[in-house]
Amino acid sequence: MPLQIWTSSAYSTVYRCGGWAFVRLGQGQIGGAAGGDRHTTAERMALAGLAAALRDLPDVESAGAVHIVTTGPELMALASLLAGLDGQAPSTGPGDNLDLWAPIVTAAKGRRLGLSRAPIDAEIPTAFTAAWAELGRDKAKTSGPFVSAIPKTNLSKIKGLATHNVL
Repeated sequence: MPLQIWTSSAYSTVYRCGGWAFVRLGQGQIGGAAGGDRHTTAERMALAGLAAALRDLPDVESAGAVHIVTTGPELMALASLLAGLDGQAPSTGPGDNLDLWAPIVTAAKGRRLGLSRAPIDAEIPTAFTAAWAELGRDKAKTSGPFVSAIPKTNLSKIKGLATHNVL
C-alpha cells in the first residue's frame, strides 16, 4: 500500500497569514503536524504543509509511492510539476519558495508522487486537516510562525482511517 498523505492549507488575504496541516499514514503508523506563518501567500502555505508531510519519510524500498490528497487548488495547480519530480529539480519550475521546494525534491527521489483533490468531508481525513489548517492560520495570526505535532489522541479520532486498517 502506498504512503497516504492528506493535506490542507488555509489563508487569510486580509491579514496575509496562513496555516497548513497534514496527516500521514504508512506502514501502520499515523502522524501529523500543523503550522502557520505571517506575511505569507496561499501557495507558500500549501507547499509548507507538503514539505513538512514529506519530511522523514521511510526508506524508498518500503514506501516508494506516495499518494497525496489535498483540499485546495494551490497544490493542484502544481500537480504536473510534482508528478514529474524524481529527486531532480524541475526544468521549468518554481521561481518562488525555493526553500520549500528543496526538501520536496529531495523527498521525491526514487518515489512516485501522486496528487488528487478531495472535498472537505467529515468521513475522510480532509475535514480533520482543514480544521487544523484553520487553527494554524489563526494561531499564526495572533502568535506568529510555528510548527507543532498533532497529538496522537487527536489523530486516533480521525474518521475514515478505519478503511486503511490503522485503528
